[in-house]
Amino acid sequence: MKKLLVILILILSSQYGLAQTVTTIEIEGNKRTRTKFLKRLAFVKEGSVLDTVRVASDERRFRLLPSVASASSKIEELADGNYKITYTVVENFAIIPGLNVSQDVNDDLAYRVSLFDFNLFGQNQIIGGFYSRNVFDSYGFFWEAPNLITRKWGIGVNFQNNVLQEPIFLDDDSDVNYKFDSRAFEFRVFYEHNFNNRFELGLNIAEEDYDFLNGERPSDIPEQLSLNRLSIVGEYEYNNITNEFQYVEGFRSIFTFNVTASADGDTDFLKNSFVGRNDFEYFKRIGKGGNWANRLRLGYATNTSSPFAPFALDNQLNIRGVGNVVDRGTASVVLNTEFRQTLYEKGWFALQGNAFVDAGTWQDPGGEFSDLVKGTNASLFSGLGLRFIHKRIFNAVFRIDYGLSLGKKADSGIVFGIGQYF
Repeated sequence: MKKLLVILILILSSQYGLAQTVTTIEIEGNKRTRTKFLKRLAFVKEGSVLDTVRVASDERRFRLLPSVASASSKIEELADGNYKITYTVVENFAIIPGLNVSQDVNDDLAYRVSLFDFNLFGQNQIIGGFYSRNVFDSYGFFWEAPNLITRKWGIGVNFQNNVLQEPIFLDDDSDVNYKFDSRAFEFRVFYEHNFNNRFELGLNIAEEDYDFLNGERPSDIPEQLSLNRLSIVGEYEYNNITNEFQYVEGFRSIFTFNVTASADGDTDFLKNSFVGRNDFEYFKRIGKGGNWANRLRLGYATNTSSPFAPFALDNQLNIRGVGNVVDRGTASVVLNTEFRQTLYEKGWFALQGNAFVDAGTWQDPGGEFSDLVKGTNASLFSGLGLRFIHKRIFNAVFRIDYGLSLGKKADSGIVFGIGQYF
């Protein structure tokens, strides 16, 4: 009722030519996040003309921050056409330890432990690192400050040493495993054009080694491969998402690419010059506790006959229940759809159940686009899952899913993870 009255006053004031100036902006509820930082991000400034559309945009902008779980606003008329806006935010706890447990490609225990602060200095800078054991040891360090330079400009750096056992897949269906060792340093520049559009551009310098481990290796595939790679990396995100605790609504598109600017080494096998992927995501609130979530993932890479193709068919990446790195391709189409229903919610805790369908198809390395419509290259899985959610901790979602094949192969599997699957 109060909001309706304020809107009516604004309409009448505009008809009589009265100035509607925002003279005071206050922010409440933030404890660790700096008020100065939030005011710098806000579209509405003190001294500007009151615009309720921009006030609503500020609420949505705050909800997208890792440190904010929810945001609302209140508009009050002071005197002589002056107005006060009070934004109220509910903060997330943003220092997040992480533990992810799964199976590796040898069906042994794999795990990843991490610690990240998503609100460094109260300015939503991200700093942290991880250690993982997935057959071999890996680690990485990250720092990102998306709004360090101005409201629109920021920078980020990271270093990762990823060591994995990578299976490759040959025409005769023989199993060949390599040890993949990548040491990469990356620098990125962030630019937020407006509320919906964000860009990243950077350089990635990497040393990559492949060493044969086991399997029936053909004589034309070497035991060792080495490559020094300089790549241009980038991302474009269109974001029209609204978050309210565990509920998500709206549309988002994320395009990422990697272009090899120069490569020195065994490039006959490791010479992919372009890898691109676009995720289209659509979320819809249904009823009081329902959430319909969808993701269409399209991937394309320079099409070579190399067995080290970039797109993997994997439990954690695209098809729940299919297994760990069970196929590779140079193009892919994946559709994930699921319905999430809140089963229990009280205070900081929420329990969600979900039913999902995951489907995907891959282009064989060096193959044709027609591979994407071959039944032998397609996978279709369905299943059920649970989500254990801490509503006041950023991305604190423990998920467990069980997927069962709907195709000819009677495959199935349990997938654990931190965060929603998408």
